[in-house]
This record gives sequence, structure tokens and C-alpha cells, in this order.
Amino acid sequence: QVQLVESGGGLVQAGGSLRLSCAASGSIFRIGTMNWYRQTPGNQRDMVATITTEGITGYADSMKGRFTISRDNAKNTVYLQMNSLKPEDTAVYYCNADIYTLPTIHYNFWGQGTQVTVSS
Repeated sequence: QVQLVESGGGLVQAGGSLRLSCAASGSIFRIGTMNWYRQTPGNQRDMVATITTEGITGYADSMKGRFTISRDNAKNTVYLQMNSLKPEDTAVYYCNADIYTLPTIHYNFWGQGTQVTVSS
């Protein structure tokens, strides 16, 4: 079985920083694209940032210049460094990954989410 486990969420003041981590474990052949999403109550889950196996990144417009996604393929881990946090960044942040359990068999997995709260 494959699991994604996030960590690093918490309470921070506006202007502060947090670093989220998401580690994949289990029967993994390789990991494709990894993503971070976030969701607030009553709203859909929105993509925050994405990173390919080769390290090509993409960001939602409101995160550009403030958030940085990175990954350590040897550790099957993706990170999200969040700087200059704003109260509107408050949300549950979810890790998402395309994971190959065999050379040609892959599934999309989600983590359980980690709460980020930014106080004003």
C-alpha cells in the first residue's frame, strides 16, 4: 500500500513562514508529478504548486514569488516552503502525487491534509 503523510502545518503570524513536507511510503516503483493543493471550508480544492520528476515547477498566480515547491526523489518527499504568509493562505493543505507501483501502473494518491492558519 502507498501512503502520503504531510507534516509542518501550524499557526503562524502574517508575514511569517512555514515549510510543509509530504513523504510517500509503501510499494513505490517511482513517483511522477507531485502537487500541493489547498482547501477552505465550503470551497473546492485548488492547486497551489506542482513539480515534475525532473524538477519543473508551476504555481498558482497568487503564490508566485512567495511559495517554493521542491522534492527529494531519494526520499520520496515533496516540500512546500511558504513565505510572506497572509491570512488568506489559511487552509488545509494537501499533498497529491502520481505514483507508479509497477513500471506501467500508476495511481493518484492524496495525503490526509495539514492545517495552516495565518493570524493577522
